[in-house]
Amino acid sequence: MITNAIEAPSRPLPLNSNESLSALLTPRSIALLGASARPGSLGSAMVSMAKAGNYAGEVFPINPQYPEIAGLRAFPDLRQLPTKVDHVVIGVGNDRLEDALTAAAEHGARAATIFASCVSPNAPDLKDRLRSIAERAGMAICGGNCMGFYNNEIGLRVAGFPALQPMPSGKLGLISQSGSVFGALAHNDTRLRFATIISSGAEMVTTTADYLCHMVRNEAIAAVGLFIESIRDPQTFALALEEAANRNVAVIVLKVGRTAKSAEMALSHTGAIAGTDAVYSGIFRHFGAIQVDDLDELAATMLLFQQPRRASKGGLVAVHDSGGERELVVDLAEKVGLTYASPSPETLNKVGAIISEDLKPANPLDAWGSSANFEATFSDSLSALLEDDDAAAGAIFCNIRDGYYVSEGVSNAAIDAHGRTDKPVAVITNYSLVQHDSLAATLTERGIPVLDGARVGLRALRLFIEWQPKRPAALQRPADLPVLPDVISTISRYRNAALPEAEALALLSRYGISTPVRKAAGNADDIRQLASSLNFPVVLKTATEGILHKSDVGGVVLGIVDPAALEKSYEDMSARLGPLVNIVEMVPKGVELALGAIIEDGWPPIVMIAAGGVLIEYLADVAFDVAPLDRPRARSLLDSLSIKRLLSGHRGASPADQDAVIEAIVRFSWLVSDMAPHLAELDVNPVIAGPAGAMAVDALIVSSHLEDVS
Repeated sequence: MITNAIEAPSRPLPLNSNESLSALLTPRSIALLGASARPGSLGSAMVSMAKAGNYAGEVFPINPQYPEIAGLRAFPDLRQLPTKVDHVVIGVGNDRLEDALTAAAEHGARAATIFASCVSPNAPDLKDRLRSIAERAGMAICGGNCMGFYNNEIGLRVAGFPALQPMPSGKLGLISQSGSVFGALAHNDTRLRFATIISSGAEMVTTTADYLCHMVRNEAIAAVGLFIESIRDPQTFALALEEAANRNVAVIVLKVGRTAKSAEMALSHTGAIAGTDAVYSGIFRHFGAIQVDDLDELAATMLLFQQPRRASKGGLVAVHDSGGERELVVDLAEKVGLTYASPSPETLNKVGAIISEDLKPANPLDAWGSSANFEATFSDSLSALLEDDDAAAGAIFCNIRDGYYVSEGVSNAAIDAHGRTDKPVAVITNYSLVQHDSLAATLTERGIPVLDGARVGLRALRLFIEWQPKRPAALQRPADLPVLPDVISTISRYRNAALPEAEALALLSRYGISTPVRKAAGNADDIRQLASSLNFPVVLKTATEGILHKSDVGGVVLGIVDPAALEKSYEDMSARLGPLVNIVEMVPKGVELALGAIIEDGWPPIVMIAAGGVLIEYLADVAFDVAPLDRPRARSLLDSLSIKRLLSGHRGASPADQDAVIEAIVRFSWLVSDMAPHLAELDVNPVIAGPAGAMAVDALIVSSHLEDVS
C-alpha cells in the first residue's frame, strides 16, 4: 500500500467491475452493429475479423439491408436478436452513435466498442452524452476513436481493419493509446505472442488503468506493454501497478509527451526540471515498472519477458563470433549501463579448455577460432559461462540469417546451451535488418528470444536483468516528527504564496533536517549588533518578499569574512533590494544536492533528488519516487545519480556522510507526504553533503490555496 498517498478510486464501481470488463474483453457473444457485405468497408472488416480467429462465441451481424453476411445470419436491429449479447461492436458514424449506444444499453449489453471519433459538429457534447449512457448502464467501452482489440486466448478480433493472419496466443499483453502502435506491434512480428492487445483510443469510459487491472489478474499474462500519452485515472493506475508487482507481472512502459508547458510556469527549480513527467517516473520507479524510450526497446523488452525464465543475480555472459563486433558491443554496453558478469578463475579455466588456443578466455568471449566444430565450441563455452554464480543471463551475438550454415550452427548452439541451464538465453544480432524469419521463429518456439540490433538488445537485456517487482509496504511514521496540525497551521498562513525563507528552513528543522545558523536583520544597526555573535565567514541573503531565486538578482553574497565586509555588502544589497536580510553562517564545502516535491492533482506526491546548486536545471541528474520513503528506497534514489560518485570522495576530497544524506532524504519525504495537500511547490537547493553530514542551505516552500485546517 502507498501510505498517505492514494485513496480508493472515486468512479462508480461498475466501470471497474470484473463483469463489465469480462463482457468487453471475453464476451460470450457479440453483435456487430453496422456490419456490411460491401467489400472494403469497415462493416465488412468487422465481420471478417470476428470470424478470422475461430472465436467460439455467437456473432450477430446487425444491418437491416442484409439477411446474411459472410455466411452469418444478419438481423435488422438489436431488438430482433434471439438472445442478449454481452458486447455490441458499434461500426457507425458519429451522428448515429448516441442512438446506437442507447440501443445497446437498452438491449442489456454490458460492453461496447466504438471506432468512430465521437466528435460531431452537430453534438459538441457527444462524448459526455455517450459517457453518461454507459455510466447509467454500467457498461465498459473500448474507445471511441480506437482500433479495437484482439483476445487471442479466445480467438476474438474486434476491429474495423482487416488483419487475417494467424495470431497465436502467448504470454504478453499490450495496451496502446495509439492506434498506429497497436497495428505496428500486433501485425508485423510473429515473435511477439499476445494474449490480449488493446487499442484504447479516447478512453471515454474504460481506461488504461482498468485494462491493466484486468490483464495483471490473468494468470496467462507474464508481462504487459503500455504505450501511453497520459493516464486518466491515476488512483486505479497506481493500484494496478501495485497488483502487478504483487503478482510478479512485468509492466513495460513507453511514455510519450514527456515535456510539459506547465514546467515553464513553475516557481521552483524542481518544477522547471521535472514537469508532469516526473510524476510518471516516480510512480514507475516506486512499483518497478520498466520505462523504455522507443518502440524497438518496447518490443525487445517484451520478447525477453515473454519467455518463462527470469534473470538471476549478477550480470550478462556473452559469446561472440567476431572480435571486432565484440568491441562494438562492449562500447555500446557501457553507454547503456549494462553490467557484465565477472566469472571466477575456475570458470575462465573451463572456457579456456574449450576455445582455440589462440583465443583468450573472457567475458564477453570471442569464441570464433575456426569453422571446425564451432557449434560445440559456442554451446560449451556459453554453458560454462552460464554455470558461473555471477551469471544472470546469457546471450550469443551473431548476425544470423536464414539459409546460412554458420547461422544455423550458432542457433543450434543457443538451443543446446539453453537446454543445459535454467537461466535465460537470448540471441542478439549486431545489425537490425538481417533476414532471419525462419531461424527467429524456431528459436522463439524454443523459448530463446531473438533481439535485433546491438544497442536495442543490450538496453533490453539491462532492463530485463535489473528488473525486480517492488511491493511497497506501509511505512511507520517516525515518532519524532512534528505534530501535523501545528505545521499545517504554519503553512496555511501563506495561502498560495511562498513562505519566508526563515520559516521554510525552520519547517525543515522541525522534520530533523539540519540547517545552518541564521540571523535576521532589517537595518545597519542590526548588522553591527549581530556581527559580534557570528562565526565568520557568512552569507548575506535578501529577505525581501517575492524574490524566490535570490542569486538571479544579486541577492546572495558568499564568503563574507569579517564585520566590515558584512556592513559594506549590506549597504549595497539594501540599496538595491530592500533592507530585510538574513545572515547565514557558511556551511563547509561539500557535494551539492537538491531535494524537491512534485504535487499533481490525483497523483501521490513525488520526491525528487538531483544534483544541486546553480547547475540543477542543466545537469538533469535526477531521480523520482513516491513519498514517503524508507531508507532502502532513499539509498536507491541516491545511488541512481551520477553525482553519487562524488559523495565517496573525488580527487582527494573527504567522503561525505552518506548515511546522513539518506536520513535527510527520508525525513524530507515524510515532510512531502504530510504536507502534500497543503503545498503547491517544495524545493530545497542546495543540500550540502560533506563529512559532517547533510545541511539544507536554502528552501522554497509555496503553500497551496486549500482551506485552513482547524
